[in-house]
Amino acid sequence: MDGAASRRLRNAASLLETERLTLRRWIEADLGAFAEMNGDPEVMEFFPRVLTRGESDGLVGRIEAGFERDGFGLWAAEMRGTGEFVGFAGLNPVGFEAPFTPAVEVGWRLARVAWGNGYATEAGRAALAFGFERVGLAEIVSFTTVANHRSRAVMERLGMTHDPAEDFEHPSLPSGHPQRPHVLYRATKS
Repeated sequence: MDGAASRRLRNAASLLETERLTLRRWIEADLGAFAEMNGDPEVMEFFPRVLTRGESDGLVGRIEAGFERDGFGLWAAEMRGTGEFVGFAGLNPVGFEAPFTPAVEVGWRLARVAWGNGYATEAGRAALAFGFERVGLAEIVSFTTVANHRSRAVMERLGMTHDPAEDFEHPSLPSGHPQRPHVLYRATKS
């Protein structure tokens, strides 16, 4: 991608709007609510552990660096009209080696107050459309631990497909860890 195309993609990636959400780049005011969300044991149930404030802030720094590097990333999600921060959704290059990598994943994490309203599906659809139409990706994946039925349901509502033969052991988790077994879902441009 040439410099001008890369700049256009970065500018296009700064804001996405859905019917009820604005997906945008991160701002300083998001950090406290994001840290609170990442410290919630229910929100982080399917992650190895909750995050400290420093770890949460560091994650935002890595997300923003990804926007600069790739022209896309995990957007902060806020309610249209109120501006209330409710989590994130977007696209992220997979950061580990597995049989399906290199790949870009669609992902989300929402505060508990936003659960059960279809926001993850709504934001996921916008992220997939951006990935296929603006970035030009042919395929986008998503994955989670086997027991995360809520996220798996979102993947299915997004029209993603699951082949049990592609399920994998997450290499960032130690052997025997209960969350190491993961399911893989795929979406293609067609």
